[in-house]
Formats: sequence, structure tokens, C-alpha cells
Amino acid sequence: MTRELNKWAFTLDAQQCTGCKTCMVACKDKNNLALGLRWRRVAEYCGGQWMPLPDGTFMQDVFTYYVSVSCNHCMDPICTQVCPTTAMHPDENGIVTVDQGKCMGCRYCEWACPYGAPQFDADAGRMTKCNFCEDYLSEGRSPACVSACPTRALGFGPWDELEKDARSQPDIAPLPDIKITTPCSVLVPHRMSRTQDDVTGTIANPEENKDA
Repeated sequence: MTRELNKWAFTLDAQQCTGCKTCMVACKDKNNLALGLRWRRVAEYCGGQWMPLPDGTFMQDVFTYYVSVSCNHCMDPICTQVCPTTAMHPDENGIVTVDQGKCMGCRYCEWACPYGAPQFDADAGRMTKCNFCEDYLSEGRSPACVSACPTRALGFGPWDELEKDARSQPDIAPLPDIKITTPCSVLVPHRMSRTQDDVTGTIANPEENKDA
């Protein structure tokens, strides 16, 4: 797929993320999200074990790290492909949004997205999702989650510039295979990060990350 030169993308330095969830709270507050709606989530991925040695001592390979996840406004957004009404669509900057006038709440986009980005608002009967704080961008401001991050682990910028970051390793656990949607995000891995196909770890807070 052709890559838009003016496309916005999020960045996450997992080495700097402490799992404080300030980004998640800022997103909910800015967008006045209903109970249960979380456009940005923070997954705690951990695993490993303590292993006894012949001399009676122990060694361990225990690990844990955090991954802040929202909509990646992908290059190949599967949510737009399955939407029967074209309510889910990308704008001129590649930001995927929901046309509330067209959305009929079928939830096809929610089921198709490997990141669980589209979320159903039961009160409105419509789908909702991260819109990259388009109103803030139009005012020259940063998205709420980025501004709120106390360690500056979150960032954003033009995709065509950010993707050149040689430190990027977007296929880390517990995120899905990047080949599914080609996410527009740059992720600098934690020193303990496992690859996407890792089966040694688990998400410690699954109730907050049903689709992460």
C-alpha cells in the first residue's frame, strides 16, 4: 500500500514506560469515555521462572515490561475493509475515524481489529475509537496521551520520518503480527522484550487488555 507522507504515527519507548497508565487516564478524561471504554490501554507482559542449580543456588530469567497500545491508524486498516457502511474510514492524514452518522454498531470492525481499537459504546449503539486527538492536532497541540506521559515514553510525529528509527522493533509480545494490518507505530523495545511469537509470558492485567 502507498504510504502517505503526511501520515501521523505514535511512538513508544518501552524502556521508558513505567506502566503508570497516566496516558490511559488522560485519554479517558479528554474524550469523556464511558465506563469500560479504553481507547488507550497499557499491557503488563511478564514471565520467566526461578531455576535451581546443582550447587543449591538459583538462577532466574524473570522479565516484565509495559506496552501502551491504542489505535495504530494502520497502513492496511482491516477495520475499514470489513465495515459494511464505510463508517470506518481514513482521512487525508491517514487517521482512521468513525462516521457516527453511518455507523450501525454491527461491531465487525471490533472483531476484525487485532488490537481491539474500535470499541462499542452500548449507550450510543455505535462504535468509538482513538481519533489521534484530531482537534488538538489542528491547534498545533500534542495528543492528550502524549502530553500526559510523565516519562516521555510516548511520542508522535510524521510516519515517513519516524519509521526510519533503527531502534524500532514493532513485533514484540504481546502485540499481534504486524503483517496483519501494517501498523503505523514506532516501538523501541524494552531490554527484556520478547518477540511477537513468544509463549513464555502472559498479560498480567487481562481485564484491561482483552484484545491486546
